[in-house]
Amino acid sequence: MPRYASAGRAERAARSRLGPPLSIPYEKTVLANGIRVVTGPMTGVKSASLIFYYGVGSRYEPAPIAGVAHFLEHMLFKGTEKRPDPMTISQEIEGVGGVLNAATGREGTSYWCKVPSPEFALAYDVMADILRNSVVDAAELDKERSVIVEEIRSIQDSPEELVHDVIDEVVWGDQPVGRSIAGSEETVGAVDREAMVGFWQRNYGPDRLVVAAGGDVRHEEVVALTEQCFGDLARPERADEWAPTADGQDAPRVRLVERETEQAHLCLSMPALPYSTERRYVQGTIEAILSSGMSSRLFQEIREKRALVYSVYGYFRPYVDVGQGVVYAGTDLERVEETVSAAVEELRKLRDERVPEEELERTKRLRRGRLLMGLEDSRSVASWLGSQEITYGEIRTPEQVVEKIEAVTAEEVQELARELFRPEKMSLALVGPYDDPAAFEKLLQF
Repeated sequence: MPRYASAGRAERAARSRLGPPLSIPYEKTVLANGIRVVTGPMTGVKSASLIFYYGVGSRYEPAPIAGVAHFLEHMLFKGTEKRPDPMTISQEIEGVGGVLNAATGREGTSYWCKVPSPEFALAYDVMADILRNSVVDAAELDKERSVIVEEIRSIQDSPEELVHDVIDEVVWGDQPVGRSIAGSEETVGAVDREAMVGFWQRNYGPDRLVVAAGGDVRHEEVVALTEQCFGDLARPERADEWAPTADGQDAPRVRLVERETEQAHLCLSMPALPYSTERRYVQGTIEAILSSGMSSRLFQEIREKRALVYSVYGYFRPYVDVGQGVVYAGTDLERVEETVSAAVEELRKLRDERVPEEELERTKRLRRGRLLMGLEDSRSVASWLGSQEITYGEIRTPEQVVEKIEAVTAEEVQELARELFRPEKMSLALVGPYDDPAAFEKLLQF
């Protein structure tokens, strides 16, 4: 009797009015223990990519050991009984021309590799071995702790990186979404082997795992390997959970980090929608209007027309229950107030002035083109499928996403901009030789 239930191959969508179909044929299988396997076979490629997505990240951590999720991600590459050191692990993948890596976020952690397709079974064995059988040696843990502490210190020494952590603290305080993913020197120092293994065992259960593969792969093989390597994985009795984020901001906030720098680095923050709403497609359009490419409003106005900065960009970070929008700029020390005002002005325009239809259509074409080009290799296809499954619990084809993007109207853009871009919800983090926050608070009124 099979231990899994299988969903059929997704049908190809109809041709888009903007060009050829963007659909990715995919298959999905759910094992009896809850592990989801999604695959996107591709023709004409010789590579295979494999990604293990776990639905747990830094906002799930107990506060005293904040940073343990990121720390664990590092440690799982340090050795297993079968492959006793990092060199052996990396050589098995790199020895066939492959690459492997991992990443930790606030709500998820992923481990991935990309290899020539004939080596897919080998790659799966290596990845499954580190995810199931890493020894988490105490001596290696102490060595890696030093590496992570240096990583934390390097951010403190890099104003253009530090300012992004500072703005999170300004907006969210000591809530999990406001903490650095890497943790602090104190909390990383508090992580011992018992705490790390406990976090690993509690949170890397089958119900939080999505296995995604793309490229020259066969769905049946990926399912069989997953059954073989993870079919006995039982759901833990207790797992760490995220806590809802409170938003009590009712006035602009400014945090200055006084440093003798050659350049001022700033992050301007505003609220954003969670990813759990369908209005995320409207928010994505706002993000593209502001910051997608050299034709975007921030780049054109602040860099090209006013020559205030070398680097300026914006991004939205949606979480399951809240979101955050950020505009970053690095500018001359004497022109920082002008730069803040210019960024605020671009937000005001979106809030108060309807986006011209020509600009809206151009933005939609840009988003569609970026989406199309972003699905050219096996890793991007695996990522498309796996990230949607772990985030939303369902997969939409690129064609379906383009339809959502196409449906966004200028009225919806302005309506959402009015909702998000409010003076009482604005925050500013600034790294540079400044000591008077009042001088900047007035700039956030618009």
